[in-house]
Amino acid sequence: MNSDNDRNESMNPNNDDAWLARPSTIRLLWRVFAGVLAVSVAVQLLFKVKGYFGVDGWLGFGAVFGFLSCLAMVLFAKALGWFLKRDEDYYREQERD
Repeated sequence: MNSDNDRNESMNPNNDDAWLARPSTIRLLWRVFAGVLAVSVAVQLLFKVKGYFGVDGWLGFGAVFGFLSCLAMVLFAKALGWFLKRDEDYYREQERD
C-alpha cells in the first residue's frame, strides 16, 4: 500500500538515492582522496626522488605541480568559454523586415 506521504517522497526531486550523491559518501571520498595524496607525498620520505631539473626532486613537487596544472587548465577553459560564448539567439534566424 502506498500512502500519500510515500507518493510525495518519491516525487520529491531532492530525494537522491544515488550513492554518489549522498553527503556521507562525498565526505568519505574526500577523506580517501586526501589520504591517497598524503600517502603519495609521504612515500617521498622513504624513497629518495632524484629530480632531473633539481626542483622536481623537492618533497611534494608532483602534488603541487599537478594541482597547479589542473588549476591552470580550469582557468584556461573558463577564459576560452567566455571568449567563444555566443548570444542565446545566435542560431535563430534573423528576422527580415
